[in-house]
Amino acid sequence: MANKAGLNPLVIIGILFFIFGFVTWLSSVLIPYLQLACELNNFQSYLVAFAFYISYFLMGIPSGWLLKITGFKNSLSIGLLLVAIGSLLFMPAAMNRFYPLFLLGLFVQGAGLTILQTASNPYVAILGPKESAARRISFMGICNGIAGALAPIILGAVILNDADALKEKLNHLNPVQKNLELNALADKVIIPYLIITGLLVIMAILIRFSALPEIDEDELEADLDGDGRTAKTSILQFPHLILGVFILFLYTGVEVIAGNSIIGYGTFHGIPLSASKFFSSFTLISMLVGYLIGIVCIPRYFSQETALKTSAVLGIVFALAAIFTAGITSVVFIALLGLANSLMWPSIWPLAIAGLGKFTKTGSSLLVMAISGAALLPLLYGYLTDHFNPQQAYWMVIPCYIAIGYYAVSGHQIGKLKI
Repeated sequence: MANKAGLNPLVIIGILFFIFGFVTWLSSVLIPYLQLACELNNFQSYLVAFAFYISYFLMGIPSGWLLKITGFKNSLSIGLLLVAIGSLLFMPAAMNRFYPLFLLGLFVQGAGLTILQTASNPYVAILGPKESAARRISFMGICNGIAGALAPIILGAVILNDADALKEKLNHLNPVQKNLELNALADKVIIPYLIITGLLVIMAILIRFSALPEIDEDELEADLDGDGRTAKTSILQFPHLILGVFILFLYTGVEVIAGNSIIGYGTFHGIPLSASKFFSSFTLISMLVGYLIGIVCIPRYFSQETALKTSAVLGIVFALAAIFTAGITSVVFIALLGLANSLMWPSIWPLAIAGLGKFTKTGSSLLVMAISGAALLPLLYGYLTDHFNPQQAYWMVIPCYIAIGYYAVSGHQIGKLKI
């Protein structure tokens, strides 16, 4: 497949992963922005992540059906158009400062990205040997991470450029003046999302008429299940996949907590919002370092399993360090969680779909559904923040990293001997 596909498909998929990262990590800025513009508490503001990522759970299986009906290339175009529609909904939401409509736009964006993820990840997995799948996914992670680092910087500079002064000003305004200021803040999001909508529509058209080849399902099965055994009759007969879905659920939750909470965590430690609005980019830069390590070292110097074990240990160490330190030091350890998280997705995905054969598409859909962990776990973090504080709420990520470590050590082998 790699020889047939050539460079063009990798470049196209790389651009798509850039889009994933850019749209996804805008939420790290949207949380403090909407908390201010729509006057929300922490739990309410984390509904941003919930609305965006719960669509992965609801749309995972339908995305698999869409792939079978329309094919991979058409599904990619449809996914891009859905993300564009979701972005367009930000216009009336901002004009009316209506939080539920913001959430609907985020849900539609998430639905489009679900289709894009379901269609694009199998491409990456088969463009070479199984043993180096994590390396290729790490390369796509570079595209994703660069976009993710740029997104909060660009959007933050536009919509949170004077947030500290505005927060102080709002305390001294009467209700009418306060409403006018908040309306002006809400309007700042309109032009950025109008530009995003236009670019997404153009990209959808380009993908539709691109040279991206259609994946042959029989070839996909052969590449991912080289021994050709098809004795299994149900996806439930692959316990390593089912456990992998749960582990990916935990991973996506802790990844988004690290990226989306760090801005508020910085302000908790007394760092002005004008500075802390850039902290999500530091988390993403840490992830980029991890992706580079994966590209250089997997599988030449260490395996996907070793990468996952090391990542889990680093996650535990950095989280504990953040909990037991203070100030900017603690914030730095949260940013370093990006490094710990970077090789988890590239390692979990190929370990979970190994040997699925004709169930590969269904397995991919289930793994994409597991991204809904990013909807529920950050919401739990927001709840714990309201009832304790942002620092103590980080205790919740420790058992998640322990479970990921278990999957790396032995969980990914469960049931494989019976295949």
